[in-house]
Amino acid sequence: MAEIVTKPNLETPDGFYADLLTAHEGLTKAESDAFNARLILLMANQIGERQVLEKLLEAARR
Repeated sequence: MAEIVTKPNLETPDGFYADLLTAHEGLTKAESDAFNARLILLMANQIGERQVLEKLLEAARR
């Protein structure tokens, strides 16, 4: 099983954050929440490993 990465690992974190903000522009709170849910599920599907996802959930709660 892969270990989770908790240290900064994005090539361009500011660029990704800007893209994320842009993706939310014009959305209502409900639409933004739904967008976030879809994005989380897509990312979880990309990761694919249940044990890794469980570790990520634990890390996010800390």
